[in-house]
Amino acid sequence: MARGWESKSVESQMEEGGRRESRDTRDRDDVERSRKRDSLEMSRRGIAHDLETARTDTHRAALQNALNFIDGELKKLERLTGSLVPPRRA
Repeated sequence: MARGWESKSVESQMEEGGRRESRDTRDRDDVERSRKRDSLEMSRRGIAHDLETARTDTHRAALQNALNFIDGELKKLERLTGSLVPPRRA
């Protein structure tokens, strides 16, 4: 009888461990997406500042292309996260 009880306990612990592992993976993915978003937003702020002070049309065009790319990456992240993590814009 003790062995039967013990095996059920081990089985339930294994099931719980599997659930915990998937939750941990999800948490790590959320952290990674949050860091990626923060990095993109910081880059965007720097490029927007540089765009304000750019003197030549060529430089402005390059900076505008960079902003467009970053905005596209931010939109991709928004689609991945859905409404779980609202984008932060400054």
